Amino acid sequence: MIKKINKNADRQIRHARVRKKVFGTSVKPRLCVYRSTTHIYAQIIDDVNGKTLCASSTLALKIEGKTKTEQAKAVGADIAAKATKLGLAEVVFDRGGYIYTGRVAALADGAREAGLKF
Repeated sequence: MIKKINKNADRQIRHARVRKKVFGTSVKPRLCVYRSTTHIYAQIIDDVNGKTLCASSTLALKIEGKTKTEQAKAVGADIAAKATKLGLAEVVFDRGGYIYTGRVAALADGAREAGLKF
């Protein structure tokens, strides 16, 4: 019998494995990434208090006329700007079980270029 391929279930298993090690505090919160087929979302989360400190996405920014990778870079820059306003300089990067390439890497690069350290 052939196994059904469920990429999202496999990603959730990888994400759970990553989350065992990656934990955000109020001093160094977690930058979490979620990637859908059309949009990309980023949140900065304080896991100790269970609070989302700030969030950004391609939906919130209403970016049009750019490639998905360029949109992800813009989301990274926006989340870094919001984090800087909150007085956050360092975060822990949580790639959400996705491979660190393409849109996920572009979001991370955009956040780094805007001054966020991880």
